[in-house]
This record gives sequence, structure tokens and C-alpha cells, in this order.
Amino acid sequence: MTPDDLQRWREKVHGRATARFPERERLVRSGGHRIQDVYTDADLAGDDAALGLPGEYPYTRGVQPTMYRASYWTMRQYAGFGTAAESNERYRYLLDQGTTGLSVAFDLPTQMGYDSDDPMALGEVGRVGVAVDSLQDMRVLFDGIPMDKVSTSMTINSTASTLLAFYVAVAEEKGVSAGKLRGTIQNDILKEYIARGTYIFPPRPSMRLITDIFRWCAVNAPQWNTISISGYHIREAGSTAAQEIAFTLADGVSYVDAALTAGLDVDVFAPRLSFFFNAHNNLLEEVAKFRAARRMWAKLMKERFGAKTAASMRMRFHTQTAGSTLAAQQIDNNVVRVTLQALAAVLGGTQSLHTNSRDEALALPTEASVRLALRTQQIIAHEAGVGDFVDPLGGSYAIERLTDELEAEAMEIIAQIDGLGGMVSAIEDGFPQREIQAAAYATQREIDAGKQVVVGVNRFTSEREPMPPIMKIDPRVEIEQVARLRSWRSRRDADLVSARLAALQTGAAGTENLMPLIVDSAKAGVTMGEISHALREVFGEYRETPIL
Repeated sequence: MTPDDLQRWREKVHGRATARFPERERLVRSGGHRIQDVYTDADLAGDDAALGLPGEYPYTRGVQPTMYRASYWTMRQYAGFGTAAESNERYRYLLDQGTTGLSVAFDLPTQMGYDSDDPMALGEVGRVGVAVDSLQDMRVLFDGIPMDKVSTSMTINSTASTLLAFYVAVAEEKGVSAGKLRGTIQNDILKEYIARGTYIFPPRPSMRLITDIFRWCAVNAPQWNTISISGYHIREAGSTAAQEIAFTLADGVSYVDAALTAGLDVDVFAPRLSFFFNAHNNLLEEVAKFRAARRMWAKLMKERFGAKTAASMRMRFHTQTAGSTLAAQQIDNNVVRVTLQALAAVLGGTQSLHTNSRDEALALPTEASVRLALRTQQIIAHEAGVGDFVDPLGGSYAIERLTDELEAEAMEIIAQIDGLGGMVSAIEDGFPQREIQAAAYATQREIDAGKQVVVGVNRFTSEREPMPPIMKIDPRVEIEQVARLRSWRSRRDADLVSARLAALQTGAAGTENLMPLIVDSAKAGVTMGEISHALREVFGEYRETPIL
């Protein structure tokens, strides 16, 4: 199409139509960027051949040549609450219902390095995830689950090394070596400082723990994904799509830099890096976001870090639908939101997917809601037909233009972060925190003003809505968990525990890899909180500087 053709259309066809029927005022995507009236071949950066092919660099069209034509994405439902026994029951239920991977949610004390009987844990034990204090809890959590056959993801960051040590120890007790384990620890501490807050140690010792895990897993657990670099929580905190890409990839750059500084070979550790993204409501923008992020990471690994192997350049990612978009009003509307978000993840080429449940704006999901969320994925896979096509939206004028725009916006932000000395320095300066706060504030103002419609919340509301049945955690969970923990401590070899903790602190004060010491501590019965406190005494604790 020539510029003259487009000008003629705008004046004589589009102009005539909009004179009679003006377009809606708010035609923008995240960040307030205007959506064009039409997209044509003039919006493509090059011809169709320039897009490349699926499974080939720069992987815009997918990391595998067959994508879902060979096998579907991993349907990995995020779950965990109360005690290890209760969560184990939910995991067995999910496996029976057809989920193909487990994703463990831990309670806040576990995430922040406090045992269940610590005063800091009071009132939070088992509330937003499962309480795991010791090797005993991990045994119960995976009782009857074939750890050599099921892929397990653990959403854990500050205490990732300890939870991985518990998991490895339990697997070995079952006769499954670490080398046979498949799964992921989130292990992404930088986004905790940016957007989430479950940190313990300052950034630099935290980065050391992460690179120690990289090195240990490369030798002992080569199939394990050592980090899931997470944009999910960045988006949940209010970022735009471009910011989600930029801050996530900038975190990834920092982890690669730290690993290289520690003397690791990029083509040894990079293939085990994975990512975790949000799927928001704007379906086409989200599809373009995933494609742009994949292409950007491939270029960064090849051009910036000199990666040689395809495995080092391929971005593999998990997606979760957007919890921040779920509304407490008219909760059935959330089923529609989640369906669209899940579809965006699939059209964008995700490797695994979690679908949120309709009642999560009110409480932890009920069993029925979890089943419906899983069925949403299964219907998309088995009935919608979208998995039969590889990159089905590739070549769309709108998708390709959006992909290019998001890449350009995200690269501009990464350049700003580089100018600040990298992501750790940018976090210390408060740059990403301020940018996300500004984006979140702008969005909320749009919603409050009614310019951005949230169905059932600021338009199409209902006066009377019955309260659906919601899941509640029994207060006895905390009492019983504390009793089990204290019983566990009373049955340990106290001298061995003391020796393991002393060795861990000596190692932390030096430069040796801490993972073998943490694994030894876990096997000796040392608790998660005891390991965290031992490291606190050496590393100190991070205190956030308020960003206004």
C-alpha cells in the first residue's frame, strides 16, 4: 500500500465514516499510547521473511519449531495453603484433574525466612501459602507424588536456596537423584526490591546466593531451572507492558553479569534461565509483548553476552493470568477475563501457564474454582484449535507493529538503566520503583474517572450480589504447625545442628559456594528460619528506602 492510498482512504472513506460516527475517545494501550486507526503493510519493519521462522533466532515466532502441535504447554496450577498435608491433598487433586505441573505457593513467613513459631510469623502461618519450616514439611508436601515424573515450580525468592535444598533432600530419600529433578525456583530477588517486598538480605549478598545456586545446579541438577526472572509482580504493581519487559530483562542482564563475574560460562548457565510474565487484559498488546520480549532476550544474549548456543538465546517463560485485574464484584466476570488472558499467553507462545480462579479477589480459591480455572486451559488446548497453528498471529500488521513498538519502548528503558550503572544501582536509586508507581497512579486515575472501564466495578454494576462460598484457613493450622515444628526440633541431633550452622556462617563470611552447606544443613534437620537467621547475622537485613 502506498502513502497516497492510505491518505485517500483516510480522507474519503475513514473521514466520511467518523464524521457520522466519531470513534471512541479512549483508544489507547498501556502507558497511554494511541492505537492507530488502521495497520497496513507499511507498518511492518520488513517483508514477511524478516520475521524469521519458529524455532530459529531471534525466536520472535516461538522457541520451538512445532510449538503446541507436538505437545501442549505445561498446565501448572499455583496452589498452597495451610499445612503441608492440606496442600498435598490439593496437589493430588490437581494431578487427578489433569494438571501437568505443580506450582507451590508458600506462606509469608516461609518466604521471608521465619519459622512458624517466630513472633514475626504470628497470624500469617499457612495464610497465603503453605508453611514449610523443615525437611519434615517438605516430605509431607510431596508424599505420594512421583518427583522424578512431575515438574515442580516453587514461587520462592529470598529462601530459594533452602527450599531447593529441602526438595533435593526429600527426592534423594525417595531414590530420585537431583540430576533427575525437573522444575523451577523463582529465585528472582531483584524484583522483590522493585515491586513485591519479600526480601531478607541486601541486594549484593542476595546476588551471591543466586550465583551459588547457578553453579551448584549446573553440576548437580542440570535439568533444574535455576531462576524464573519475573515480570509478573512488576505488572501486578502497576507497570505498563513495556515496563514489564524492560525491568524484567534488565533484571536478567544483572543475573547474567553476576554469573559471569563469578566465573561461570554463559553457555553453561544461560540455558537454565527461565522467565515469568503476566497476562493482562489487552489481548493483542499482550501477544505482542511476549513476542517482543523473546526477540529482545535473544539479541541481548547474542550481542551483549556473546552466547554461542541456541539454548542460551531462547527465552522460555511461564505465564500467569493477572491477579490485579480480578474484581471482587460480579466474580463470574473474572472467568471471562482469565480466559482472554490465557488465550493471549497461548497465542504469544508460553511454555507453561497458570490460570487464576474466579474468587481470588476475595480469598484463596475453592476447589471448585480451581477446577474451573484448570478447565479453562484444557478447553483452550483441546477445543479452541489455536494450538494447531505456530505463531498464528505472526504477520498481522497490528501485531508486528505492536511488537516493534514495545521492543523500542523497552530498549529505551533498558538504556536508562544501563546509564544508572545496571539494575542493582537503579534499584538503589529508586528508578524502577518510581516509574512503576507513576504508571500505577495514572491507571488508577483513569479508572476512577471512568475513562478506563472495569465491567462490574465502574460500569454495568449490580446493587445486590450474593456472597459466594469462600475458602477460610482454620486458626488451628498455626497452633498445630508450631507444635509439629517444636517436636521436630526436640528430635534432632543438637550438636550436629550447631555444627552445620557454624559451618554455614563461616562459609557466608568467606567466598565458598553456600549451596552444599545449605543442603547439608537441611539434611541435618536445621530449619528454614535457623538457616535464614544464620545468614542474617553475616549479611545483615535490607531496609527499604521509601520512594515518593
